Amino acid sequence: MTKRNIIIYWVATGLLAFGMLVSGLQQIFHTKEMTGMVVHLGYPPYFMNILGIWKILGVIAILIPGFKLIKEWAYAGFFFAMTGALVSHLAIGDDGLKEIIGPFMQTVFIILSWYFRPVGRKIISVNQ
Repeated sequence: MTKRNIIIYWVATGLLAFGMLVSGLQQIFHTKEMTGMVVHLGYPPYFMNILGIWKILGVIAILIPGFKLIKEWAYAGFFFAMTGALVSHLAIGDDGLKEIIGPFMQTVFIILSWYFRPVGRKIISVNQ
């Protein structure tokens, strides 16, 4: 793995982990801003508890060594959550930069982190 790829991986993973951790904590603690956004999108407030806990567990999964299958599930969960948030905003007419930049950028970080992850963090198929 080249030095450039390692840098891309760690920058994307760091930004992904930071964003997911912060938003996960905001969801668990039902901050005013996060509650307003979730309710605006039409979701019940208890949905934040589920998302918040899973985001924090996902951050732990992608940062600790080992557990390759759990990492894959965490990346998939992050991808579904962020693309779901993006589509939810667009579906109700939120087309401003403020509403869509967060989910869009997190989706970019998810893709970059997953694509550039080191071999030791990938599941390698024996049938390749």
